[in-house]
Amino acid sequence: MDTALAIDIGGTKMAVARVDADGRLTDRSAAPTPGLASADFMWEVLVDLVDDARRDDELVVGVGCGGPMTPGGELVSPLNIPAWRDFPLKARLAELTGLGVHVDNDAKALARGEGWVGAARGERDFIAMVVSTGVGGGLVVDGRLLDGATGNAGHIGHVIVEPEGRVCACGARGCLEAQASGPSILAATGVTPAEAPEDVRRWIGTLVGRAVASVVNLLDLRLAVVAGSVALGFGETFFAAAQAELEARSQIEYTRGARIVPAGLGDEGPLIGAAAVGWHGLGRDVGVA
Repeated sequence: MDTALAIDIGGTKMAVARVDADGRLTDRSAAPTPGLASADFMWEVLVDLVDDARRDDELVVGVGCGGPMTPGGELVSPLNIPAWRDFPLKARLAELTGLGVHVDNDAKALARGEGWVGAARGERDFIAMVVSTGVGGGLVVDGRLLDGATGNAGHIGHVIVEPEGRVCACGARGCLEAQASGPSILAATGVTPAEAPEDVRRWIGTLVGRAVASVVNLLDLRLAVVAGSVALGFGETFFAAAQAELEARSQIEYTRGARIVPAGLGDEGPLIGAAAVGWHGLGRDVGVA
């Protein structure tokens, strides 16, 4: 059966798996992201994961990686991975595997996966987003994933939700990522997201709903699919608060009824999304153009 090698690179962990053309995942391996290590040490950790997962019959490599990045993912500079600045990820993977490599932002990859076999299947207009170590998003409008001038469109983590809020790693103040990411929650409250009390979970949901409202009002969307360890770990408290804020902030007629729902692919979503990036690069139909 045709198989893609899927790679997910985030601020907390890196993972590799094989994903077939129907979105089924096997042979997954993962390791913590050594974010304070050297660029080459991080690369060697990824090489070991690729070696563990590969069976040498894959057709393509698909990658979802934290951003920003240059067009096509030629050079990646994830804000949450200081060791990689202008790291030539695509070329290194092509040399390692001997396969065609297709790289995109990890949240844009998630949008492809959720639109392919997840909670947004069959939808032509939606945002998929991750609330985890970082906060990112991918926008699908008229059935097409938006890239933007440099491939970084959809970065909802840098929508301003608290103008006098915390300083973000990007340099701005009050970004959603600076308020709602796992490290930001820990810095602001002194507890990890897993230990966060109900009021913190509600407040983070409210901020996410506020950011989503700005996006749906701007782009005429009615669906937000949310993944990531913070959002999914916070559960119903988070999603109820996010939905309430979305409804309060989206009063224009064309956005009434917009919904925020949990991602449908769970913890497999980033890897299935990465595979969808690869399959799309090969010209396969994965639901999102």
